[in-house]
Amino acid sequence: MTILGIIPARYASTRFPAKALVSIDGKSMIQRVVEQATQARSLSRVVVATDDERIRSHVADFGGEVVMTSVHHQSGTDRCQEAVDLLDMSPDYVVNIQGDEPYIKPRQIDLLTSVLDGATELATLIKTIDDVETLFNPNSPKVVVNTSNEALYFSRHPIPYLRGQLPENWLEQHRYYRHIGLYAYRADVLALITQLPPSSLERAESLEQLRWLENGYRIRTVVTDLESLGIDTPDDLERVIRSEQR
Repeated sequence: MTILGIIPARYASTRFPAKALVSIDGKSMIQRVVEQATQARSLSRVVVATDDERIRSHVADFGGEVVMTSVHHQSGTDRCQEAVDLLDMSPDYVVNIQGDEPYIKPRQIDLLTSVLDGATELATLIKTIDDVETLFNPNSPKVVVNTSNEALYFSRHPIPYLRGQLPENWLEQHRYYRHIGLYAYRADVLALITQLPPSSLERAESLEQLRWLENGYRIRTVVTDLESLGIDTPDDLERVIRSEQR
């Protein structure tokens, strides 16, 4: 089975412009993501998909593989599909690796790819929530799963609502999961979902994976115990660096 890893990397960012090129202990963020991803045993190839010549040149300089994609993509999923179209390969699956997680663990990627069996359409990672702050943080999407470990719904609000229970006690009464934005797409499914128009649920929650569910696609979930540390702001960067130095 051929599994292609793609790292979408935009230059523009409202909260942290040019974050892909920011230096972390002597290496750029994007270089660190590439080096971590290439250690995943399951990936046949790792490619950066960018919309900016500065990122393209930088990745080429440190020996990474990179393709130029449109500046008009609304999501990393769309950028992944264009990258596949530009490459000289026909992968069975594509893994979308976040370009703002410089300390992503290779075994996170290998865990996700362990469920790619040809029948799986889409897959993503989830993690048990163990603190109330994360549970009620709208920037940490939650996911509800069925007995087959497939996603039923994603929301920025905790679901289910526990009637008759104080919110601070919810974690004692029910297991909640946080979504980790590492995606695997079967190649044919990726081509199809990028042709779908935005859905009503997606617009309501601002979560693109709801578009896929609303159109009948199945998203398999895999539980991980490893933390995911994304960087959206300069403050996030300082927090992540401190966490890794402990």
